[in-house]
Amino acid sequence: MAETATQWTMTAPNAPFVRRDLPALAPGADEVVVAVAGCGVCHTDLGYLYDGVRTNHPLPLTLGHEISGRVIAAGAGAARWLGQAVIVPAVLPCGTCDLCRRGLATICRSQKMPGNDIDGGFATHIRVPGRGLCAVDPARLEAAGLTLADVSVVADAVTTPFQAVRRAGVGPGSLAIVIGIGGVGGYAAQIAHAFGAAVVAIDIDADKLAQIGRHGAALTLNAREMDARAQKAAIAEFATANGLRRTEWFIFECSGSAAGQSAAWSLLVPGATLSVVGFTMDRIELRLSNLMAFDARALGNWGCPPELYPAALDLVLDGKVQLKPFVEQHPLDDINAIFAAAHAHELKRRAILVPAA
Repeated sequence: MAETATQWTMTAPNAPFVRRDLPALAPGADEVVVAVAGCGVCHTDLGYLYDGVRTNHPLPLTLGHEISGRVIAAGAGAARWLGQAVIVPAVLPCGTCDLCRRGLATICRSQKMPGNDIDGGFATHIRVPGRGLCAVDPARLEAAGLTLADVSVVADAVTTPFQAVRRAGVGPGSLAIVIGIGGVGGYAAQIAHAFGAAVVAIDIDADKLAQIGRHGAALTLNAREMDARAQKAAIAEFATANGLRRTEWFIFECSGSAAGQSAAWSLLVPGATLSVVGFTMDRIELRLSNLMAFDARALGNWGCPPELYPAALDLVLDGKVQLKPFVEQHPLDDINAIFAAAHAHELKRRAILVPAA
């Protein structure tokens, strides 16, 4: 076990992270200590630091919930994980309550989210419950040309849209529309494509649209250049030209913005499914009766059950979902500069913070 652990801790909104050196973490019963290989910077983390989103655990708190690493210590009941490379689920349900037993783990009232309920992964080490970890095969990782740090983003940016696409019922012949294709949305587009859908990607960043056009999107639309009515008309024309239905569209709102949510609502068609994947504190005004008139449905998406992680990871390791073009690694010690750059929309790829060797 390492002699010390280092955390970069949030002490107050809009304040720099503070480095804190601690004695070695010791696991309790059914817990493990993971030496962090990498931790992705998520839109949710930016919300905590800059936008007034409150963490469940009072500050100070170490943020970060997209975590991969290696188990270096295990308590009683968790010894089987010792030495294994793992991805830590972004939401860890208790596994024993009535909700968990009924297959509703994402709304478990005793769930633990690193960087929200407990200290997270912007650290050299993290202590987490041993249940629900996702094992990573080093041989398959190497064959895919990935590092353990790279797959940290599977913990949220890949698995959350995986659950959303799966829950919505996307399949061959579907038309899937992804609004906001930076981060989570880029993976939502790839996953929907892997599930057999024709994918339409909508964003305001021409470079991101060009990139996702090379990785699964059959049609890309720049929301800076066309309003919601024009977008809907273009998608309908695309559907007709490609033998797709003009009903039952699958709409995934991943931008986490008021503009994106309004656009998503405007794209409802008969039988549509609207999946809200991104988060914003902003409010929008809408006519809820559209759900009734279109016989449509709206779904929320919070995390992903740990038992679905292996299937999502398989898409990555099999090359059906690409990570490398969408991520870049940075030293953990640069956390304050990286958060500032992410907040200013200066990063073109999802940042993964990597502790010094």
